[in-house]
Amino acid sequence: MVTKKVLQQLAKKHGTPLFVVDHDELRRNYATFRKYLPRVQAYYAVKANPDAEIVKTLYKAGASFDVASMPEFKIVHEYIKHMPAKQRQAWIWDKIIYANPIKANETLRELDQYKALVTYDNFEEIKKIKQYAPRTGLVLRLKVANTGAMVELSSKCGAAPGEAVDLILEADKAGLVVEGLSFHVGSQTTNFENFVQAINLAADIFKEAKGRGYKKMNLLDIGGGFPAPYDASVKPFSVLAKKINAELDRLFPKDVQILAEPGRFMVATAGISVSKIIGKAVRDGKLCYYVDDGVYHTFSGIIFDHCHYHMEAFKNGQKQICTVFGPTCDALDVISMSEELPTNLERGDLLLSRNIGAYSAASSTWFNGFPPAKTIHVNR
Repeated sequence: MVTKKVLQQLAKKHGTPLFVVDHDELRRNYATFRKYLPRVQAYYAVKANPDAEIVKTLYKAGASFDVASMPEFKIVHEYIKHMPAKQRQAWIWDKIIYANPIKANETLRELDQYKALVTYDNFEEIKKIKQYAPRTGLVLRLKVANTGAMVELSSKCGAAPGEAVDLILEADKAGLVVEGLSFHVGSQTTNFENFVQAINLAADIFKEAKGRGYKKMNLLDIGGGFPAPYDASVKPFSVLAKKINAELDRLFPKDVQILAEPGRFMVATAGISVSKIIGKAVRDGKLCYYVDDGVYHTFSGIIFDHCHYHMEAFKNGQKQICTVFGPTCDALDVISMSEELPTNLERGDLLLSRNIGAYSAASSTWFNGFPPAKTIHVNR
């Protein structure tokens, strides 16, 4: 863990706000995932934090990558551009899945030259892929239960189970190859039964497809949703892994390749925010602190990710419930309405927020003229 002393030194050297990425923690998280899910290849969901240095560390650790846009694809592709063409092609197939079910025509044209692996979930997408990317491999994304997830995804993506095999056969009829199935149980899923139900559903569709004559599938992508330990209510990853392993071993033979798309799990605990108090006031009898970072910057996950981040002070003192505001003029820029902080903090004092590595700095803007936090990488 990066200590408060180190964070203070970084703030003194670089100023604030800071977004600190601990690469030792990235490596620990990847190793934990592989330890408890040895059969599952981790395709890091680049959208969680597309920083090229994060991608580089996970690439060196052995990760593959889930991308959902061509800019994300090119961040990963940077590491293979000097390989011979045949080696590069094999690398893309094993290391990248384009897991956005809806793709622009221009995107498909570009993906076709790489013969990439792509997801789809509807009949119209089959027509587009046939026209613009016939050399790609397909993975059908299923609609599954997202009960208990912090961010629900099934209302926007995923084929209904009842039409799944029809979509597989339609793609086959079009001359495309469906390599397997994928699903996503929702981001930050603490209801582990979502995974159990989804794996069983996928097994049923494998069986139905085979029964209707399609026998080419040998891949299952169990998606993301692996929860970060934001608080004590999140059960250990080993508990979830045990459930997943049991279902995979029971339902899928060893020749079926299993992959997953962990994003938050990999980077959440590797990110730390350091901000500075720039103002202090009492409003309606409540102590309020104003800091130089906010929801348009590192704390964007409060808005876009439905996440709450706790703040810590660097110095001690009697505490009370306070409000913490960001620096912009927008009343939406509220980090917390109920943060327990010392009452003796002054302008220039520092606050930190841990476990803020996912879906945070990735969405930073320059709203109101305030720049995003400076990113500092440690333990590379």
